[in-house]
Amino acid sequence: MIKTENITLSNSDKLSTLSDLGTMLAAGIPLLEAVEALLEDAKKNQKKFLEVLRDDLNQGKHVYFTFSKFPNVFSRVVTSIVKASEEAGTLDVTLKDLKDSLKKDMEFSDKVRSALIYPMFIVVIFLAVFLMILIVVIPKISSVFSKMRVTLPLPTKIMIFMSNLLINQTIPLVIGLVVLTSLTIFLYKKQKKYLLNLLVKLPVVSGLAKDIDLTKFSRNFYLLLNAGIPITSALELTENVVVSRDIEAGLKQAKEAVAAGRKLSEGFKNNRKIFPSIMIRITEAGERSGSLDKSMSEISDFLDYQVSTKLKTATALLEPIMLVVIGILVGGMMLSIIAPIYGLIGQVGVK
Repeated sequence: MIKTENITLSNSDKLSTLSDLGTMLAAGIPLLEAVEALLEDAKKNQKKFLEVLRDDLNQGKHVYFTFSKFPNVFSRVVTSIVKASEEAGTLDVTLKDLKDSLKKDMEFSDKVRSALIYPMFIVVIFLAVFLMILIVVIPKISSVFSKMRVTLPLPTKIMIFMSNLLINQTIPLVIGLVVLTSLTIFLYKKQKKYLLNLLVKLPVVSGLAKDIDLTKFSRNFYLLLNAGIPITSALELTENVVVSRDIEAGLKQAKEAVAAGRKLSEGFKNNRKIFPSIMIRITEAGERSGSLDKSMSEISDFLDYQVSTKLKTATALLEPIMLVVIGILVGGMMLSIIAPIYGLIGQVGVK
């Protein structure tokens, strides 16, 4: 018996599975036959998923039932969309929509990752230089300073202390680092949403994080509405998509407004600090034309563009700032080494 709860799929495997299934269904190939065809080339977890799907289909189960067995692969939103599409007989169209949505999510993640590569690279280089100075340079000059009994400034003393600690207490430091890393990972897994919510409230990233959350909401909300799921149910499902508790609370209030018979746009208007004016206006236009799902798709595309622009701007600003900060730090380290040497030369000159 396969334990499906812990199985994960890479985005590329998930994308290919949804794409291939949707294409074959659209071509008129029966679902079970399509799954059998995919199994021929599937490997590892993708194969396990398809095997479970095949077995469930042979037992007369629905696709959404299988999807619900893989919570680390398919969210409640996706499972609900698939369930609605099966009931409506539009599974092939829905799989294509899910594929397109996943592709956009992957492209979006790539943009964020690309924006972080340069800062991370600079930080790694700095840490490498810092460790090299502590391990190679400081021990050599500290012995000279010790023999000459040079009066050392505080920054130099700190550097020597860190060097001695790193060299003489390597094993305890490594163990401590491993324990700290493990504890951090454990806490992150247990309190992921809480920690992320704290992160998105930071002044530097709050605006960008808000746009990212609203992009995810509008994209998933579009898929749910397009699958025929009622607005209140769709809003409830999308509450789990966002990270910010403020946006989650705003969606709950919007859901209550809709449940009370008011329009969704009115629910958004009650939280103008959360939902931007353009989002409210496009929602109103969608309500008037009876195409709220398409309006959500337009909002998603607009916000995605906004996030991309902000990421590019942030990256362009961050690069020179990072260089200046790293330059100051490296310069400070070198100064803490050079200053005592000049002091030593001065003492020798006086003598």
